[in-house]
Amino acid sequence: MKKVKLIIALMAFGTLISFQNSNEAFEKEINWVTIEEAIELQKKAPKKIIMDVYTSWCGPCKLLDKNTFHNEDVVDYINEHYYAVKFNAEGNDSVTYKDQTFSNPGYDPAKAKRRNSPHEFTRYLRVSAYPTMVFFDEEANYITPIKGYLKPQQIELYLKLFKTDKYKEMDTQEKFNEYYKSFKPTFKE
Repeated sequence: MKKVKLIIALMAFGTLISFQNSNEAFEKEINWVTIEEAIELQKKAPKKIIMDVYTSWCGPCKLLDKNTFHNEDVVDYINEHYYAVKFNAEGNDSVTYKDQTFSNPGYDPAKAKRRNSPHEFTRYLRVSAYPTMVFFDEEANYITPIKGYLKPQQIELYLKLFKTDKYKEMDTQEKFNEYYKSFKPTFKE
């Protein structure tokens, strides 16, 4: 009887430890802020901005959050080198960017969990697919959008391309292709 109690106690302890370890794996998070907050932060400590433009109904957006934006290497790199912004492309929040305020006059609260009207800021950023990552320089100037779901090593290429300003040297597709072929990812999948 004592052996059974000991085995049960050890099993319960093991379950508790494994539960704690699984929670630790998700402790690291990207420090998401609004675009307005990111611009204010840039004034004190210049960094580029990465904006995740998503919708609530988008399956690939949810995969990007789960698989890429919770990857430890991605989290560490973004938190160190970027200000990260999450923006609901069909949401109802007002956004101020470059002294211009954007809203979503066609927003329908009844459609909050499904396709809704695109936000004016979404259109301004030329986002036409979800998810899209939009990159801005250290002065909040628009660089470019990158469309689609990206795995950690795929987003690594763009994070490092924009962080190092190598994109400024790429005035042709050929130069980007050279960069792409020579790029050696270090992020774990």
